[in-house]
Amino acid sequence: MRFPKYLTDARIAPLVALALGLSGCRLDMHDAPYYEPLEQSPLWENGMSSRTPVPGTVARGRFRGDNIELYTGKTPEGMPIQGLPEGIEVDQALLERGKERYDVFCSPCHGYTGYANGMIVQRGYPQPPSFHSKRLKEIQLGHFYDVITNGWGRMYSYAPSIPPEDRWAIASYVRALQLSQDYPADALSAEQRAKFASGAAQSDEGHREGGGH
Repeated sequence: MRFPKYLTDARIAPLVALALGLSGCRLDMHDAPYYEPLEQSPLWENGMSSRTPVPGTVARGRFRGDNIELYTGKTPEGMPIQGLPEGIEVDQALLERGKERYDVFCSPCHGYTGYANGMIVQRGYPQPPSFHSKRLKEIQLGHFYDVITNGWGRMYSYAPSIPPEDRWAIASYVRALQLSQDYPADALSAEQRAKFASGAAQSDEGHREGGGH
């Protein structure tokens, strides 16, 4: 269909009026019907759309009670706690959970054994400190929890990804890794030494085939 190059005023006026009318029908795309922060509202006496939460309200999943050590890894005075907080016990399930979470979140930088030789470090990323340094072997367990929670140096916070209980599981597994490097071989049973030797052989085979870290 071909349109005339020029329209007379009489013919263009209805089109302009129709366009203006349609554009004024709804403004939801420009001014959403929900209230924005600090936007005024005629519904309330003080004219504010934002309401004060009911006393004692907490965000879903964020209730912490009075167990400061569990959720911060620190004493009420702000010092890292030496061991695990009340309510967390070391057992096989905790260490297995810690290993599984450590392998997912920590091993890319810190390596599977904690010597800071993870895959992204091997590919050029700045190396973090080894968990087997004297300083970190003597540091409080709460320090590891705090680092996972708030980050440290180039490491960002994992608090949105790792719940508190899993952070303690990871911290406990890191301590187990540290202790494993100093455990005397003659204190192992014959069965344990055989299992250790078998695992070491498999690890060496993986390295030779290019499949290990």
